[in-house]
Amino acid sequence: MPVTSVTTDTEALTLTVVADFPVPVERLWGAFADPRKLERFWGPPGYPATFDRYELRPGGIAHYWMTSPEGERFYGRWDFSEIEEPDRIVVLDSFADAEGEIDTSVPSGRMTLLFESTATGSRLTAVSESPTLEALEQVLAMGQAEGMREAFGQLDVVLAELREYALGKGTVTEVLDDTHVRITRAFEAPRHLLWRAHTEPELMRKWLLGPGGWEMTACENDFVVGGSYRNAWAPVGDTVGEPFGFDGENLVIDPERRIVTTERMTGAPFPANVNDLSFDEDGGITLLTLIISFPDVAQRDMVLATGMTTGMEASYQRLESEILASV
Repeated sequence: MPVTSVTTDTEALTLTVVADFPVPVERLWGAFADPRKLERFWGPPGYPATFDRYELRPGGIAHYWMTSPEGERFYGRWDFSEIEEPDRIVVLDSFADAEGEIDTSVPSGRMTLLFESTATGSRLTAVSESPTLEALEQVLAMGQAEGMREAFGQLDVVLAELREYALGKGTVTEVLDDTHVRITRAFEAPRHLLWRAHTEPELMRKWLLGPGGWEMTACENDFVVGGSYRNAWAPVGDTVGEPFGFDGENLVIDPERRIVTTERMTGAPFPANVNDLSFDEDGGITLLTLIISFPDVAQRDMVLATGMTTGMEASYQRLESEILASV
């Protein structure tokens, strides 16, 4: 993880997060200067940000929201006071409403982002200063420290060249904690094609099959928020196995960017998982990131033990050879 320290100073009324990255400081600055890059990490996993206004200049305003896996939006606003490229950004950091007006029920704070070169790359120091001890305690109780740690923990992927970082590595599975798993897979294809391949049933039937010897017998989706879906598979020929399927509900649909669904094995007596699938494109490479939230560690381990990653990689290889290569 790039984050090296998270400290709270109740006398100075500050929360300070420090993170180191193996890239030049100009690239680190660029991740904050480009709202499309900023969207890829500003917000902890499962709560990605969307910036609809971003004016990186003294007196400028940024307005954004974070969308939860359940589709709930949390709004924020930055009022830029100091910009010193590529060294320093200072903002008034506030909660906001959907129109971008400051929410005065939560105290605003001063956030300073410092960018500096190091012997191995660059360092980001983020200092959030609250107006009172009560205000500091309030934002800490709301999870600001952990949220910033998790947000900056995603920045290394944004700073990396996706071609070098992920392309050719296949499907990678990481256990984040007892109930969360992150799966990534990179493709040399534009995002809109990957989106089509995951949302158009006639394309899904051609590649979403896992290991050889299976066919997709159902691919139904009322593709709106609140709509339900059902997918099912059955063995063909001499393949050994029992038919199975998954069903669930669409929670979030952000076209060409994110799909969040519940997922339950059809007929199984287990609670549903939540699947959070995002699509990020950079330099002609699209990175799929799937964050799975499990109800408990036992269900997490049970699912991982099925060889899920192997089946996903077989499907993704078929997607590359039979869908993306022909479009």
